[in-house]
Amino acid sequence: MKLQDKKIAIVGGGPGGLTLARLLQLKDADVKVYERDFDATARVTGSPLDMHKESGLAAIIKAELLDVFRKTFRPGADKMVIADDHGTIAFSDHDTNVHENFGHEHFRPEIDRGPLRNMLLDSLKPETVVWDSHFISMDKQGDGWNLHFKNGSSAYADIVIGSDGANSKIRPYITPIKPVYSGITMIEVNVHDASKTTPDMYKLLDGGKIMAFGNEQCILGGQKGNGNIGFYLSLKTNLDSFTKVDFSNKIQVLEWFTKTFSNWSDSWQELIGKAEMPFIPRPIYYMPLDQTWKAWPNLTIIGDAAHVMPPFAGEGANMAMLDALELSEALTSDTSDSIEEAIAVYETNMRQRAAMATQESIENGEKMHSAEALKLMVGFFG
Repeated sequence: MKLQDKKIAIVGGGPGGLTLARLLQLKDADVKVYERDFDATARVTGSPLDMHKESGLAAIIKAELLDVFRKTFRPGADKMVIADDHGTIAFSDHDTNVHENFGHEHFRPEIDRGPLRNMLLDSLKPETVVWDSHFISMDKQGDGWNLHFKNGSSAYADIVIGSDGANSKIRPYITPIKPVYSGITMIEVNVHDASKTTPDMYKLLDGGKIMAFGNEQCILGGQKGNGNIGFYLSLKTNLDSFTKVDFSNKIQVLEWFTKTFSNWSDSWQELIGKAEMPFIPRPIYYMPLDQTWKAWPNLTIIGDAAHVMPPFAGEGANMAMLDALELSEALTSDTSDSIEEAIAVYETNMRQRAAMATQESIENGEKMHSAEALKLMVGFFG
């Protein structure tokens, strides 16, 4: 096997990095995951993820974790309500939603990020993940790399795989290509203990999701497994439009929302008023669709580090897990004569399908922020 006697370092312990570690360990590879979080409970987890049959679920099946996943995912979390800016319901599938239909091409089971991470962590050999390892740099050492971390430690690896997100510090070693601003910014909002804080919205969601459209803006939200609700306020705007807003100050946030989302009814403002501080602006970026680079013999990237994209097709985590699946197969199969050739094959395929997913995400984002968004989304889900 090409990986015999090779030490593999995966930088970043998100869904892609952990899935890759699991898949490689099933092939008896020597893998360490270097994660900046202090421990498994340190990260505040975001919105639930829907797993797609041809990507995220395919990786879970290959990782021999489908049975565990079926006990871990949230049945009914993919239920959908679509509303307008006045809160009028235009579509709901709550009466027709099938909570479990594994194998169907359109079934996309949802799982909270925390349980997904725990499922993957539990599948790994003890001490695979090296916590509190915030990568800062690396340099060549013989045929491999010496990695340096913020805590002062270092580690050697024959092969390094960057899975460290959109702001990857591994990516610049491979390519100078930088992401492009999409023109859309999403502001993350969280409502804690929603059954008591916002009981009407909690009842409306009933464990599922909501999408609301109006005035070329949208509010996207969903219930988490811990009883909280996560929302995103999404709009087209310049990058410098938030410089005068302190998103940790509720008074300023409410003034900003009232002005910016002026066509939206008071019920939405009431919801925003119940949210926890701070709100978090998240400008949406994507990698150029034609990006390319020459493959390294011992270095590559997966997930957002390779192809950050808008979230409007639900492909981010799914593409990362598919990256893990395809890279693991390239590195452990006999179809390539060398590690460099295996990486080159993986990267060529990865860039091509990621560009297609990114294009779909961009187009969906345009539709969701158009004057016809409500009509288009009802037509799509209906």
